[in-house]
Amino acid sequence: MSNFLKNLIKATPLVLGASLLVANSSIAATENAANKQVQPGQASTVQTNVVAQAADASALETPDDSLDQLTSVSQLRDVAPTDWAYEALRNLVERYGCIVGYPDLTYRGNRALSRYEFAAGLNACMQQIERMIANSEAVTKGDIETLKRLMKEFESELAAVGARVDKLEGRVAFLEDHQFSTTTKLKGEVIFASAFVGGSDDKAFSSTTNSGTSAPTANQSTFSDRVRLNFETSFTGKDMLRTRLQAANVPNMGAATGTPAARLAFDENNSNSVSIDDLFYRTPFGNKMTVWVGANGLDLDDVFQTFNPYLEASGTGSLSRFGRYNPLVYRGPSGAGAAARYKFNDKFNLTATYLVPGTKDGYSQASDPNEGAGLFNGNFSAGVQLAVAPTKKIDIGLTYLHTYEGKGTVNVGQFGSPLSGNPFIPTTAATSDRGGLEISWNLTKKFNMSAWGGFASVNAKGVSNGNADIWTWMTNFNLLDLGKQGAVLSLSGGMTPWVTNAHNPGTSEDPDNSYVLQAQYKYPLTDNILLTPGAYVVFDPNNNSGNDTIFVGVMRTTFKF
Repeated sequence: MSNFLKNLIKATPLVLGASLLVANSSIAATENAANKQVQPGQASTVQTNVVAQAADASALETPDDSLDQLTSVSQLRDVAPTDWAYEALRNLVERYGCIVGYPDLTYRGNRALSRYEFAAGLNACMQQIERMIANSEAVTKGDIETLKRLMKEFESELAAVGARVDKLEGRVAFLEDHQFSTTTKLKGEVIFASAFVGGSDDKAFSSTTNSGTSAPTANQSTFSDRVRLNFETSFTGKDMLRTRLQAANVPNMGAATGTPAARLAFDENNSNSVSIDDLFYRTPFGNKMTVWVGANGLDLDDVFQTFNPYLEASGTGSLSRFGRYNPLVYRGPSGAGAAARYKFNDKFNLTATYLVPGTKDGYSQASDPNEGAGLFNGNFSAGVQLAVAPTKKIDIGLTYLHTYEGKGTVNVGQFGSPLSGNPFIPTTAATSDRGGLEISWNLTKKFNMSAWGGFASVNAKGVSNGNADIWTWMTNFNLLDLGKQGAVLSLSGGMTPWVTNAHNPGTSEDPDNSYVLQAQYKYPLTDNILLTPGAYVVFDPNNNSGNDTIFVGVMRTTFKF
């Protein structure tokens, strides 16, 4: 009898994982799944997914080499708890401990099993009984006869399970032999973008003057690219060392139009030369704390939550740079330094950070030992953020940031006007205290609203009572899965940073308010290709009603792998 079993087992091999998987699926005692066949991809665990893949020949084989199809309708029905085979297998499992992994080694399922699940359990019992016979342990003649009858009735399924598990093992072995690295994942993003700039024959004038020069780029079209390769290395399975290589030639629309509010979200330009854009490490400390340490490219939006989930990413989010997140609390001196986040519970977490410029005139400020540089003697951002989730649908952020920016580098209210960037004379250094309130609200499964408001109090260094205030806000509406799963229609509008309440010589105020309206539609052509057509309009650029409206139209194609 042992040889008989050996031959059958040899023809229908079963890995230990399949046994565990069947046990895992059988334990769901509360499921009302009688007469319902398990479909691939419905399982909630990795192990059950493997069984589902084993049951789906099309996922593993081509039509030319697929197994013979079942021809009887009765063969496709599930094995119900009332079937003789079900009770027979239950008795074998409990008597011989075929399915391991549970304290009492019992088979406690009371739901219907697909015939492939049943065959996997049967194969586990075949394997166990064969081991017992080989070790001269007692196996009753009645159980042997039952096993023979079960194997005969489920002969096709046993063959299918064995063949498909073999194919899975072969593919796993192939992946192990050809994988990029055992510790590093390679992720890539490539952007092709066509943009049109129009609406004005002249560059936007500054906030305080009404004269400018002709803009040769007015009513012009461009085509550009940005390529990023992220090497994400994990040493423990929970940490990540990111090294990013980047090459790009996306133009700065702010230089072309005269206002930073016209900038594209993804503009980068190093003439398509390859450079290290990101280099930072993130790791958990215990169960509640996460720590970041970065040498380059560790930005405020990497450590602070942005609460703008559908528009925050530069490659797949907003088309306009202003539309990504609150510029007052997510834009400041950054690139190198450290941050830590403590998660109190599912509703509260607190993040603190200290960052300095990662690069300055081509050199790292953090590694520069000269006066006015280094970690503590140059520009810096120090901030804290409290994230609150009062319900599963609402996320709120309260963010505070204190910055110092030296002479010639002050740029507080980015994407507003030159004056909101620096309300003081260029040779003045400045400190600023900035606050932001951000919210993301999933009103329904198909509709999200995000908004922010920001305020900054800027103080000139060396000027008695020299200060100014800057304000900004933005609201976004996102319609999800519109036209296709994963597609997002976004409508946005907000006020760019605006200088007011300025005091003392050397400070100025913006005479008017500038607004940006944006509409875009993200459409996933495939899982790896995303099309994003859209446009945004800048009204009263540079907070000056004397400037003409500027229009930017964009077609962005993002390839991800």
